[in-house]
Amino acid sequence: MNNLILKKFITLSLSGGSLVFLFSLLSVRPDPGPVLQTVPKVDLVKYSGKWFEIASFPQRFQKNCYGTTAEYTLHEKGYVIVENRCNKDSISGKESYIKGKAFAQKGSGNARLKVQFFWPFKGDYWIIDLADDYSFAVVSNPNKKYLWILSRTPVMSEAVYKGIIDRLQAKGFDLSKLQKTQHS
Repeated sequence: MNNLILKKFITLSLSGGSLVFLFSLLSVRPDPGPVLQTVPKVDLVKYSGKWFEIASFPQRFQKNCYGTTAEYTLHEKGYVIVENRCNKDSISGKESYIKGKAFAQKGSGNARLKVQFFWPFKGDYWIIDLADDYSFAVVSNPNKKYLWILSRTPVMSEAVYKGIIDRLQAKGFDLSKLQKTQHS
């Protein structure tokens, strides 16, 4: 009788140990590298207004878009109204429009927002580079899957663009995917 109990105990112990080992393996993830840093602080009043997309990583939801713009308006309740527009299939194509909301994350200095176009889904909107005069901004997310270079004007000087590119390379972005946006 004692042998039977001992065998069951060993079997359960090994099974339990296997489960612990399996769960520990599942919790081990490859090191994603350094955490993407955002700018320290964003004044959402200064950030409000119209932005032109200068370049971006192509996304399914922006397929065949030309002349892409984003307009941000600070709502009295503290969130940001987001209005994205582009022309489909050509610079003079039919306008595509979507409206959403963005919510600043507490403790982020307004540099990390959650954007929502379809309830209940929210996506990360991290401002990782910003001109002192708010003439350009660079937006991404923690895993660097998304990237937008924005400007207050549809054309950005090559010197400013090169400076942004150099900083993005230093942050470990794969810029082989970056595509410039046509505005005219």
